Amino acid sequence: MLQWVRSILYIFQATVMMPVIGLLFAPWAMFSKTGAYTACKTYAAWCMWTGRWLIGLRCEVRGNVPQGEVLVAAKHQSFLDIMVIFHALPRAKFIMKREILWTPVIGQYTKRMQMIAVDRGKRGKAIAKMMEDVNAGRIEPGQIVIYPQGTRVAPGARVPYKVGTAVLYGQLEQPCIPVATNAGYFWPRRGLYRRPGVAVVEFLDPIQPGLSKEQFVAQLEQTVETASDRLLAEAGWRADG
Repeated sequence: MLQWVRSILYIFQATVMMPVIGLLFAPWAMFSKTGAYTACKTYAAWCMWTGRWLIGLRCEVRGNVPQGEVLVAAKHQSFLDIMVIFHALPRAKFIMKREILWTPVIGQYTKRMQMIAVDRGKRGKAIAKMMEDVNAGRIEPGQIVIYPQGTRVAPGARVPYKVGTAVLYGQLEQPCIPVATNAGYFWPRRGLYRRPGVAVVEFLDPIQPGLSKEQFVAQLEQTVETASDRLLAEAGWRADG
């Protein structure tokens, strides 16, 4: 019962702090992408810091965090893994659903940071537009982050990896960094309960350019799913509940 109370208090303060931090940084963010990134990294750091002492949830980043221009293909289980990845990367540019652009505070900042909004059901067209922007230099270099399964996936659930990541991998001709996580065990897709423990985001060995789409998707899925299952087992999660 105490953990439930702590979880609700944590969610409440994190919700309140989002517009507070957004407004505090707004004057800087309006004129500088660095200001927008700093604001969002500050909010992510706040959520991770308060999570540690309020609900007993510590966040850990493992592996070599990429600094240059790469494609990052990450397992997505909850909002927590978004914050940890964003905080860790120097200039993350997430491929996200277009509806987020209309979310208060978050939407304004994602526009300022030039995140890549994708229409559901029109992913191919959106990726083509994104590649045009990258090639024309309109999007500042950074780490492009994509969720290969296209949505949050609960621990243990199996959702096919979509072809969009392979298209980007082939066109960018950059290394792809797979990312595994167990964040969904501690911060589930739905509900208010937050579990104490160590939530891990792990940057894995890069997949070098040159593979076919089929080879790339197979290797990516095998790498990410195996590592994520290992992290879930480490956290105490079991498939039988």
